[in-house]
Amino acid sequence: MTSIGNGYMGMRGMFEEDYSADTHSGIYVGGVWYPDKTVVGWWKNGYPKYFGKVINAVNFDKVNVWLDDLKIDLAKMAIKDFELSLDMQTGILTRKFTLTEQDKNVRFTIRRFVSVAQKELFDVDYQIENLGNQPVNVKIVSDLDADVFNEDANYDEKFWNLKTKKQTTNSGYLIAETKPNNFGTPRFTVGMEMTHKTDLKAVDQPETEQQVSNKFTGQIEAHESVKFEKRVIVVTSRDYDDEATLKAGMQVLTQKISGITRDSLVEDQSKAWAKRWEKADVQITGDDAAQQGIRFNLFQLFSTFYGEDKRLNIGPKGFTGEKYGGATYWDTEGFAIPLYLSLADKKVSENLLEYRYNQLAGAFHNAREQGLKGALYPMVTFNGIENHNEWEITFEEIHRNGTIAYAIYNYTRYTGDETYLKTKGIDVLTAISRFWADRVHWSKRNGVYMIHGVTGPNEYENNVNNNWYTNLLAQWTLKYTLETLRKVSDAKLAQLDVSDTEKAHWQDIIDKMYLPEDKKLGIFIQNDCFLDKDLEPASSIPKDQLPINQHWSWDKILRSPYIKQADVLQGIWYFIDQFPEDVKKRNFDFYEPLTVHESSLSASVHAILAADLHYEDKAVEMYERTARLDLDNYNNDTVDGLHITSMTGSWLAIVQGFAGMRVQDNTLSFKPFLPKKWTSYQFRINFRDRLIEVQVDRNGTEIKLLKGKPVNVKLNGEVLNLVGGQ
Repeated sequence: MTSIGNGYMGMRGMFEEDYSADTHSGIYVGGVWYPDKTVVGWWKNGYPKYFGKVINAVNFDKVNVWLDDLKIDLAKMAIKDFELSLDMQTGILTRKFTLTEQDKNVRFTIRRFVSVAQKELFDVDYQIENLGNQPVNVKIVSDLDADVFNEDANYDEKFWNLKTKKQTTNSGYLIAETKPNNFGTPRFTVGMEMTHKTDLKAVDQPETEQQVSNKFTGQIEAHESVKFEKRVIVVTSRDYDDEATLKAGMQVLTQKISGITRDSLVEDQSKAWAKRWEKADVQITGDDAAQQGIRFNLFQLFSTFYGEDKRLNIGPKGFTGEKYGGATYWDTEGFAIPLYLSLADKKVSENLLEYRYNQLAGAFHNAREQGLKGALYPMVTFNGIENHNEWEITFEEIHRNGTIAYAIYNYTRYTGDETYLKTKGIDVLTAISRFWADRVHWSKRNGVYMIHGVTGPNEYENNVNNNWYTNLLAQWTLKYTLETLRKVSDAKLAQLDVSDTEKAHWQDIIDKMYLPEDKKLGIFIQNDCFLDKDLEPASSIPKDQLPINQHWSWDKILRSPYIKQADVLQGIWYFIDQFPEDVKKRNFDFYEPLTVHESSLSASVHAILAADLHYEDKAVEMYERTARLDLDNYNNDTVDGLHITSMTGSWLAIVQGFAGMRVQDNTLSFKPFLPKKWTSYQFRINFRDRLIEVQVDRNGTEIKLLKGKPVNVKLNGEVLNLVGGQ
């Protein structure tokens, strides 16, 4: 909940000092990972050789404090007035408590941040105030500690080998490298240098094998206080060619910040965050919980990724935990890109698209591993190679390919810029289309193309045939690729070498793709045999058996009718304006009651569709779930880390849901409504080099053009011409 980050690195809200009770101390550096051997009982052809995992970095936050001979351990000691607060306006985490153990009365105020202005900088500041009537001796030991392990590793496995270190009286550095692996993937080197500013006296500290330590001592008189500040510069081999240049770079950065006061560092931090909030803040009045939820989610999203480094993507847990391995999922293309298109420069979204373009070779490899043509983008990856070791994901959840293609379409539609589509995007679309054309099969009995043996977005069904969503995206991708091929240059066509025969085959698949449908119910069928299940609503599940993924066997879940997340409804959301309202209504009314929303990606899709159908109460319920998923621990799993990519859902629910934002025929359009629980809401978006503000209250809707050339928008179907300042 109190994790902080700056896109380059970040950490959970653990304490600086040792804590003897259960805790998860996690610090993570973007792009630093380890390939762990895939372990399965029975090896099958096509399994990835390794799965990637984010690794706990060298602990540069570690600080231990002694008062007289008493080592601070909040798991054991008497304290009062404990407070842990995260200032989302500035990205500063503050912890306060008063120690009352052994007749002491000492107040601690500890503030830390990872700098947005200087990405390699971490800063933690202590003020220790003696509220008692007797002097107190204080000792502080500040460490860089390479003796760390991953929470999710087997047998407390460790991943760092210390290469070199240097320890002076009041500073020090170390350089560590990830341990060797057997897969030929790069090893990563990190360098960390710490310096200190304090009223206390620096004294010699014995050296240890895995740590660099500095010790400081002094006395705090009654009703007096002392200050202690630790600064750390963190660099990695991702930015330096060898150990010598890494070390030099680390020391240059350390020198750069040495003469800057902490107040100036904090001011720079505040200004950098203010710049982000100026574009992105969503203001809600009348519902404090709703307001807190959206701001918390935007803060954590921007702490994880703000697009500065095109080599990086968005891990589902960001810098907040190790579950899901810290790798890239299809969540980025499906959920994050729509938000970043509106809240950041379009280059950020283009960088996310280029991330996949640059990993096209890995996608070709993944398809070959399955004996298929074209490109299969991975479900989980750091480098383009599939890094997941569950067969139903690796082999079957191929719908992710469709979302990679959809993201190119979404970017092009929103920005109006076809440059990427015609140069790099078409390479990706063609490769994915070749995969779909090989993965489908022709059913002679039915005279249609089908796709068997898949897992759709609803992971509570595995190895199904003809998942409607998967088949739809395969058909749509082929159609979009053919449309794009008609737009590209002759030189590009020659390079892609798509023959007339190949195009004709793709068109045949488009024309004859099987999309399961029940005419009587008027719905699309999630997959073959879904309607044969015992279709009892999720409301019939006893409350003490929820969430079912923590109470039921996997066998029972797979046989049940219960849906983890939007599946058919995901496809309807992607193409929301292409389905008549009655079709959307019938499908929503059928599938939502069967959905347990145990995926963090589920609630936002349902919120948007419910708003589109004027189901206000359901839309608000789903917004509250997606906005406060972690704050209120809906799925009883926040301890594993925050649901970073799903945090986009709260913004999507407001902007695409309540405000009804769409891009139709190159025109931005809105159909807003105001939830009864709110008195107003306001947001800003970037659209084609314009900054637009939308405010909705009980008097109606006001739309302003804050920056950029005049533009036409639609409000409730009426075309308005926006001019700057009006």
